[in-house]
Amino acid sequence: MTGETRIRNSFANKTWQEIKVKDSWQIFKIMSEFVDGFEKLAKIGPCVSIFGSARTPETHHYYEMAVEIAKLLAEKGYGVISGGGPGIMEAANKGAYLAGGKSVGLNIELPFEQFHNKYIDRDKIMEFNYFFVRKVMFMKYSQGYIVMPGGFGTMDELFEAITLIQTGKIARFPIILVGSDYWGGLLEWVEKTMLSNAYIASEDLKLFRLVDSAEEAVEHIFRFYDKYLLKPNF
Repeated sequence: MTGETRIRNSFANKTWQEIKVKDSWQIFKIMSEFVDGFEKLAKIGPCVSIFGSARTPETHHYYEMAVEIAKLLAEKGYGVISGGGPGIMEAANKGAYLAGGKSVGLNIELPFEQFHNKYIDRDKIMEFNYFFVRKVMFMKYSQGYIVMPGGFGTMDELFEAITLIQTGKIARFPIILVGSDYWGGLLEWVEKTMLSNAYIASEDLKLFRLVDSAEEAVEHIFRFYDKYLLKPNF
Protein backbone atom coordinates (compact mmCIF):
# COMPACT_ATOMS: atom_id res chain seq x y z
CA MET A 1 0.00 0.00 0.00
CA THR A 2 1.45 3.36 -1.05
CA GLY A 3 1.67 6.38 1.24
CA GLU A 4 -0.94 8.18 -0.88
CA THR A 5 -3.37 5.28 -0.58
CA ARG A 6 -2.90 5.09 3.19
CA ILE A 7 -3.66 8.80 3.55
CA ARG A 8 -6.81 8.53 1.43
CA ASN A 9 -7.97 5.43 3.32
CA SER A 10 -7.64 7.24 6.64
CA PHE A 11 -10.33 9.73 5.51
CA ALA A 12 -12.69 7.11 4.08
CA ASN A 13 -15.98 6.46 5.84
CA LYS A 14 -16.16 3.01 7.40
CA THR A 15 -19.15 0.90 8.26
CA TRP A 16 -19.74 -0.21 11.84
CA GLN A 17 -18.93 -3.76 10.78
CA GLU A 18 -15.58 -2.69 9.32
CA ILE A 19 -14.72 -0.74 12.45
CA LYS A 20 -15.76 -3.56 14.75
CA VAL A 21 -13.85 -6.25 12.88
CA LYS A 22 -10.64 -4.35 12.15
CA ASP A 23 -10.27 -2.50 15.45
CA SER A 24 -11.25 -5.49 17.57
CA TRP A 25 -8.66 -7.72 15.95
CA GLN A 26 -6.08 -4.96 16.27
CA ILE A 27 -6.70 -4.86 20.03
CA PHE A 28 -6.02 -8.60 20.26
CA LYS A 29 -2.80 -8.24 18.23
CA ILE A 30 -1.61 -5.48 20.56
CA MET A 31 -2.51 -7.53 23.63
CA SER A 32 -0.64 -10.55 22.30
CA GLU A 33 2.53 -8.50 21.81
CA PHE A 34 2.31 -7.18 25.37
CA VAL A 35 1.71 -10.65 26.84
CA ASP A 36 4.54 -12.25 24.85
CA GLY A 37 6.92 -9.44 25.78
CA PHE A 38 6.07 -9.50 29.46
CA GLU A 39 6.43 -13.27 29.70
CA LYS A 40 9.85 -13.38 28.04
CA LEU A 41 11.47 -10.27 29.47
CA ALA A 42 10.33 -10.73 33.07
CA LYS A 43 12.66 -13.73 33.37
CA ILE A 44 15.86 -12.05 32.20
CA GLY A 45 16.94 -9.98 35.20
CA PRO A 46 18.78 -6.63 35.31
CA CYS A 47 19.39 -5.31 31.79
CA VAL A 48 20.72 -2.24 30.03
CA SER A 49 19.28 -1.03 26.75
CA ILE A 50 21.64 0.28 24.08
CA PHE A 51 20.07 2.57 21.47
CA GLY A 52 21.59 3.82 18.22
CA SER A 53 21.38 4.00 14.46
CA ALA A 54 20.60 1.01 12.24
CA ARG A 55 22.80 2.64 9.57
CA THR A 56 26.11 2.62 11.42
CA PRO A 57 28.63 0.42 9.52
CA GLU A 58 30.84 -2.15 11.22
CA THR A 59 33.93 -0.07 10.43
CA HIS A 60 32.68 2.99 12.30
CA HIS A 61 34.25 3.77 15.67
CA TYR A 62 30.80 4.10 17.25
CA TYR A 63 30.00 0.53 16.18
CA GLU A 64 33.24 -0.67 17.76
CA MET A 65 32.53 1.33 20.91
CA ALA A 66 29.03 -0.16 21.20
CA VAL A 67 30.53 -3.67 20.96
CA GLU A 68 32.97 -2.83 23.75
CA ILE A 69 30.28 -1.31 25.96
CA ALA A 70 28.08 -4.39 25.60
CA LYS A 71 31.02 -6.72 26.29
CA LEU A 72 31.90 -4.88 29.47
CA LEU A 73 28.28 -4.99 30.64
CA ALA A 74 27.92 -8.69 29.84
CA GLU A 75 31.20 -9.55 31.55
CA LYS A 76 29.73 -8.12 34.73
CA GLY A 77 26.64 -10.28 34.26
CA TYR A 78 24.17 -7.74 32.94
CA GLY A 79 21.79 -8.45 30.08
CA VAL A 80 21.91 -6.25 26.99
CA ILE A 81 18.76 -5.20 25.14
CA SER A 82 18.85 -3.70 21.65
CA GLY A 83 16.34 -2.93 18.94
CA GLY A 84 17.37 -6.18 17.30
CA GLY A 85 18.39 -4.77 13.93
CA PRO A 86 21.66 -3.88 12.18
CA GLY A 87 24.14 -1.08 12.95
CA ILE A 88 24.51 -0.07 16.59
CA MET A 89 21.83 -2.58 17.54
CA GLU A 90 23.88 -5.38 16.03
CA ALA A 91 27.00 -4.07 17.77
CA ALA A 92 25.23 -4.18 21.14
CA ASN A 93 24.09 -7.76 20.65
CA LYS A 94 27.49 -8.73 19.27
CA GLY A 95 29.29 -7.47 22.36
CA ALA A 96 26.95 -9.36 24.68
CA TYR A 97 27.24 -12.49 22.54
CA LEU A 98 31.05 -12.40 22.48
CA ALA A 99 31.15 -12.07 26.26
CA GLY A 100 28.71 -14.94 26.75
CA GLY A 101 26.05 -12.68 28.20
CA LYS A 102 22.33 -12.41 27.69
CA SER A 103 21.63 -10.81 24.31
CA VAL A 104 18.06 -9.59 23.74
CA GLY A 105 16.64 -8.17 20.51
CA LEU A 106 13.33 -6.30 20.26
CA ASN A 107 12.91 -6.24 16.51
CA ILE A 108 10.33 -4.10 14.70
CA GLU A 109 8.82 -5.00 11.34
CA LEU A 110 9.64 -2.21 8.85
CA PRO A 111 9.53 -1.91 5.05
CA PHE A 112 13.26 -1.12 5.02
CA GLU A 113 16.42 -1.36 7.16
CA GLN A 114 15.16 -3.67 9.87
CA PHE A 115 15.92 -7.38 10.12
CA HIS A 116 17.09 -9.11 13.24
CA ASN A 117 20.83 -9.62 13.58
CA LYS A 118 22.62 -12.93 14.16
CA TYR A 119 23.99 -12.12 17.62
CA ILE A 120 20.69 -12.31 19.51
CA ASP A 121 20.03 -15.33 21.71
CA ARG A 122 17.57 -17.55 19.82
CA ASP A 123 15.14 -17.58 22.73
CA LYS A 124 15.33 -13.80 23.15
CA ILE A 125 14.37 -12.61 19.66
CA MET A 126 11.10 -10.72 19.78
CA GLU A 127 9.17 -9.35 16.80
CA PHE A 128 6.86 -6.33 17.09
CA ASN A 129 4.38 -4.67 14.76
CA TYR A 130 3.80 -1.69 17.03
CA PHE A 131 6.46 0.82 18.03
CA PHE A 132 4.62 1.79 21.21
CA VAL A 133 4.51 -1.80 22.49
CA ARG A 134 8.21 -2.18 21.75
CA LYS A 135 9.02 1.03 23.63
CA VAL A 136 7.11 -0.20 26.67
CA MET A 137 9.39 -3.25 26.72
CA PHE A 138 12.53 -1.10 26.55
CA MET A 139 11.37 1.17 29.36
CA LYS A 140 9.83 -1.48 31.62
CA TYR A 141 12.66 -4.01 31.56
CA SER A 142 15.79 -1.81 31.44
CA GLN A 143 17.56 -0.42 34.47
CA GLY A 144 19.80 1.82 32.40
CA TYR A 145 19.99 3.34 28.92
CA ILE A 146 23.09 3.90 26.82
CA VAL A 147 22.40 6.08 23.80
CA MET A 148 24.79 5.99 20.87
CA PRO A 149 24.47 8.39 17.90
CA GLY A 150 21.37 7.78 15.80
CA GLY A 151 18.46 9.28 13.92
CA PHE A 152 14.80 9.96 14.65
CA GLY A 153 14.20 6.53 16.19
CA THR A 154 17.10 6.97 18.60
CA MET A 155 15.86 10.46 19.53
CA ASP A 156 12.42 9.01 20.16
CA GLU A 157 13.82 6.38 22.52
CA LEU A 158 16.07 8.89 24.29
CA PHE A 159 13.37 11.46 24.95
CA GLU A 160 10.87 8.77 25.93
CA ALA A 161 13.25 7.65 28.69
CA ILE A 162 13.99 11.22 29.80
CA THR A 163 10.28 12.14 29.86
CA LEU A 164 9.27 9.07 31.87
CA ILE A 165 11.98 9.75 34.44
CA GLN A 166 11.27 13.50 34.53
CA THR A 167 7.57 12.89 35.17
CA GLY A 168 8.17 10.16 37.74
CA LYS A 169 6.56 7.40 35.68
CA ILE A 170 9.68 5.22 36.01
CA ALA A 171 12.57 5.24 38.47
CA ARG A 172 15.57 7.48 37.89
CA PHE A 173 17.71 5.00 36.01
CA PRO A 174 20.94 6.24 34.40
CA ILE A 175 20.84 7.64 30.86
CA ILE A 176 24.25 7.88 29.20
CA LEU A 177 24.84 9.66 25.90
CA VAL A 178 27.99 8.51 24.10
CA GLY A 179 29.87 10.92 21.86
CA SER A 180 30.19 14.62 22.68
CA ASP A 181 30.97 15.39 19.04
CA TYR A 182 27.53 14.07 18.11
CA TRP A 183 25.38 15.09 21.08
CA GLY A 184 27.09 18.36 21.93
CA GLY A 185 25.02 20.51 19.58
CA LEU A 186 21.71 19.06 20.75
CA LEU A 187 22.59 19.47 24.42
CA GLU A 188 23.69 23.04 23.81
CA TRP A 189 20.32 23.75 22.17
CA VAL A 190 18.47 22.08 25.06
CA GLU A 191 20.26 24.33 27.54
CA LYS A 192 20.21 27.58 25.55
CA THR A 193 16.70 27.25 24.14
CA MET A 194 14.56 24.91 26.23
CA LEU A 195 16.05 25.86 29.59
CA SER A 196 16.30 29.58 28.85
CA ASN A 197 12.60 29.60 27.92
CA ALA A 198 11.78 27.77 31.16
CA TYR A 199 10.32 24.78 29.30
CA ILE A 200 12.49 22.50 31.44
CA ALA A 201 14.11 22.95 34.84
CA SER A 202 17.84 23.11 35.49
CA GLU A 203 17.49 19.85 37.44
CA ASP A 204 16.34 18.12 34.26
CA LEU A 205 19.82 18.54 32.80
CA LYS A 206 21.03 16.11 35.47
CA LEU A 207 18.84 13.30 34.14
CA PHE A 208 21.51 12.26 31.63
CA ARG A 209 25.28 12.16 31.37
CA LEU A 210 27.56 12.71 28.38
CA VAL A 211 30.66 10.49 27.99
CA ASP A 212 33.24 9.73 25.31
CA SER A 213 34.47 6.23 26.11
CA ALA A 214 33.12 2.76 26.70
CA GLU A 215 34.76 2.68 30.14
CA GLU A 216 33.04 5.90 31.24
CA ALA A 217 29.67 4.66 30.02
CA VAL A 218 29.72 1.36 31.88
CA GLU A 219 31.32 2.83 35.01
CA HIS A 220 28.28 5.05 35.47
CA ILE A 221 26.02 2.00 35.11
CA PHE A 222 28.11 -0.03 37.56
CA ARG A 223 28.05 2.73 40.19
CA PHE A 224 24.28 2.86 39.91
CA TYR A 225 23.93 -0.91 40.37
CA ASP A 226 26.37 -0.94 43.30
CA LYS A 227 24.37 1.77 45.04
CA TYR A 228 21.13 -0.18 44.85
CA LEU A 229 22.70 -3.62 45.31
CA LEU A 230 21.13 -5.01 42.14
CA LYS A 231 22.32 -8.49 41.31
CA PRO A 232 23.62 -9.22 37.82
CA ASN A 233 22.77 -12.33 35.79
CA PHE A 234 25.59 -14.60 36.98
